[in-house]
Amino acid sequence: MTRFTRRGLLAATVGTVGAMAGCAGGSSESESAGTTETPTPLPGQPLSTPVAGDPGADVTVAVYEDYACPHCATYSESVFPQLRDDYLADGTVRYEHHDFPIPVDEEVSWQAASAARAVQDNVGAAAFFTYSKRLFANQNQLGPDTYAELTEGLDVDGETVRAAATGELYRPTVSGDRDAGIDRGVQGTPTMFVNDERVEWSEIAYEPVRSAIEAARSDG
Repeated sequence: MTRFTRRGLLAATVGTVGAMAGCAGGSSESESAGTTETPTPLPGQPLSTPVAGDPGADVTVAVYEDYACPHCATYSESVFPQLRDDYLADGTVRYEHHDFPIPVDEEVSWQAASAARAVQDNVGAAAFFTYSKRLFANQNQLGPDTYAELTEGLDVDGETVRAAATGELYRPTVSGDRDAGIDRGVQGTPTMFVNDERVEWSEIAYEPVRSAIEAARSDG
């Protein structure tokens, strides 16, 4: 069995955008790319947004992430599990993942996103979120072999995912997500919106997320 190691921080440029701690970026790609239970039939074609929780919930949480961003790894490991337990398990929230390669790493940021989208395309949203968590947990060793190894137990061929990653097969999807994020004002990662209101935080922590969700529930 493959042993998954804990992540190590990348030697990446990080900064604060407004009041948010995170990896900074957000220029156009030229200067540098609904639910998913039913995979699209043609690999590499644009995919829909990976969704967890209740797709029809009144509160929508949209998060923009770069798999090479150490702050996104912190979010994945320390904040998302609490959000999942408090709001996704009972269907209170529609949770959306959006790709936003800054890129922190010119190769990893794009390839890891394509690897995750290959899992989505072949197996569906639930497997996508499992694989995404593994990418962040193994952030310090992401590369072709790791992309294949992390598919263990997900009912998708590791070599298929490796090829999708190294060939950036899902770049149209990832680029489209990134461009939409730029149009929304995203400049760094992780960036979170709760019902289209940006969550402001000075450090990656759960309380600002919880407060924003509770405020949205009250407004609803």
